[in-house]
Formats: sequence, structure tokens, C-alpha cells
Amino acid sequence: MSTVLVLNSSASGAASVSRQLVERAVADLRAQDPGLRVVTRDLGANPIPHLTLESATALRGADPVNQEQAAAQALSNELISELKAADVIVIGAPMYNFGIPSTLKAWFDYVLRAGLTFRYTEAGPEGLVTGKRAIVVESRGGLYSEGPAQTMDAQEPHLRTMLGFIGISDVSFVRAERLAFGPEIRDQAIDGAKAEIERLTGTALAVAA
Repeated sequence: MSTVLVLNSSASGAASVSRQLVERAVADLRAQDPGLRVVTRDLGANPIPHLTLESATALRGADPVNQEQAAAQALSNELISELKAADVIVIGAPMYNFGIPSTLKAWFDYVLRAGLTFRYTEAGPEGLVTGKRAIVVESRGGLYSEGPAQTMDAQEPHLRTMLGFIGISDVSFVRAERLAFGPEIRDQAIDGAKAEIERLTGTALAVAA
């Protein structure tokens, strides 16, 4: 039985395009494996707390000295356990002001921990979360994968860097772009993303196994 970790980060609830596409991806994966175990984190509805002095101190490895530090470390451990138990990670990441939602960034802040998900060596940092597949669903109002606005894309490079830093290099990006360019182009973008999801999910579990 395979395990999928689902991260939704949109603040738009059911109206979110990235959320709808993530649900499509999970449905496609379930069709391949009816016994699929799915762990879902709705970071938009139930956000991970942003870092504070106390939580940042605890996540750097110090022994907790108060309740806030203990709670931050416990949450981080829980999130890391979910990540390590997953075979496939499906991330819904809308573009907000050229980058990722702060709620998704907060998840990474709690997950990127030295000694647990990466380590420093004489040759440089080494990711410790290996052997996994990630499918990242990006929704964007404009066109950022090519053309003049490509240099403004602080979303996809950031996600690729953070995933790669912890050892997840098998990453596929599904882009639903130009969503603000009118109903017809929006529908075409969503249909294209669905087709790409179907193609990727067809092999995702086999690759991750």
C-alpha cells in the first residue's frame, strides 16, 4: 500500500484551482491503488504557525525550555514523520505575488531541519528525504513559464530548491497558467493541467515504489 501526502495551500477554499487539480491528482492515484493511504494537510484552512523567536530556537535543535518551544518541536516532528512516510507528495501551490503562499513556506520552515531532513557534510549539504516523488500543481493568473514575466517567477525555483535541499529531486510541475486571461483561456489551461496530471499519475506510484 502506497502513501500520498497532500499539501493544499490556497486561501480560496473550494474555489481554488490548485485545490481542484490536487483533488484530481489524488483521485487518479486512488484509481490505480484503491488501498491508497492519503494524508492531507490543508495549510490554507489550518495554517502552520509562522516562525517566532521561540519556535525558531526549538527548530534549531535546542532542548525546549518552555511550552511554546515544546509545541513547535512536536509539530515539526509530526510534519517530518508524515513527509518521511509518504511515497508521493502532491503539493497545491498557487502563485501569490510571484511566490508561494506564506502558509506553504511555513510548512517548509518546520520541515527543513538539520539532522532530520538534511545534514551538512564536508562536501556541502545533503538531503536525507530520498526515494520520493513530488507532483507540484501551480496555479497562476499570468504566464510565467516563458516570455518576459519568466524572470518574475519566484514560485517554482523556490519550491524546486527547497524540495531538492531535503533530497527530493524527482519533482514534476503542473502549471495552470493564464487563468486571468478570460474564460476560454482559463478553461484551456485547466484542461491542459488535468491532462498533464493524468500523464504523471499514471507512473507516479510505480516510480516511487
